[in-house]
Amino acid sequence: MGRETERKFLVNGEGWRAQADEGQTIRQAYLAIDDDRQVRVRILDGKTARLTIKTGGASLSRAEFEYDIPLSDAEALMESGVGQPIAKTRFRVPAGGGLTWEIDRFEDRHEGLVIAEIELDSEDADFDRPDWLGREVTGDKAYYNAALAADGVTPSETGTSR
Repeated sequence: MGRETERKFLVNGEGWRAQADEGQTIRQAYLAIDDDRQVRVRILDGKTARLTIKTGGASLSRAEFEYDIPLSDAEALMESGVGQPIAKTRFRVPAGGGLTWEIDRFEDRHEGLVIAEIELDSEDADFDRPDWLGREVTGDKAYYNAALAADGVTPSETGTSR
């Protein structure tokens, strides 16, 4: 069983950009969403696709299973998603200690929202907090992609990067 331990933060300013990679475009749609599980399809750079199943709600640690699927299947599944698909560009920024920040800059109806995520080995793992890191939103369901897709509403407090 795969497991992810992830912390999420709003992003303040542009300080992360100097160390960021070129970014990867992501389109994703949710096929099923409830309080404890989500099933999502994701298309990366318009070339590859993955099906992901997550259980554990919006907790700090949750089970995660990912599978490569044909791009044509992903395109078809996108059409039957819950709510509206999400579009974003994901940038990777070194976080020190072998860790990586993933910075998601949302597009379309969520433009202006910028969230930083870091995957950790354990819930109590230490990590450096750069000055561009804003308020922690781990566990706040409003900032999870499933809620953004299903509700179509961007939380009122957003990161300031564009």
